[in-house]
Amino acid sequence: MKARLPKGYSNGGAPTNIQQLARQAQKMQEEMDAANKELEEKEYSAAAGGGAVTATVTGKLEIKSLEIKKDVVDPEDIDMLADLVIASVNEAIRQARDEKSETMDKISGGLNVPGLF
Repeated sequence: MKARLPKGYSNGGAPTNIQQLARQAQKMQEEMDAANKELEEKEYSAAAGGGAVTATVTGKLEIKSLEIKKDVVDPEDIDMLADLVIASVNEAIRQARDEKSETMDKISGGLNVPGLF
């Protein structure tokens, strides 16, 4: 007994759909690569302690600069200064990650395919 394809399907349909899907995936990957490159060049800044400490990170999640106001430096309370530094750096990194995630979701339509980004 021979297997039959459902009405409207032909043997030539599957390869065409696969090729089209591959082209769409390649285009999506190119868009993601371009967006990723653009995002890596951006900078994100965040302040803590009412602006006492400001951290700036790149889209590559590397610290570019750290500004500390003189009046916040207290040799008796180094722990507070460390906490402000950590808070400002973490917030700047969060901003960079969130923007990357939002941008990639827009490109992929929320599709989560391992290896695309």
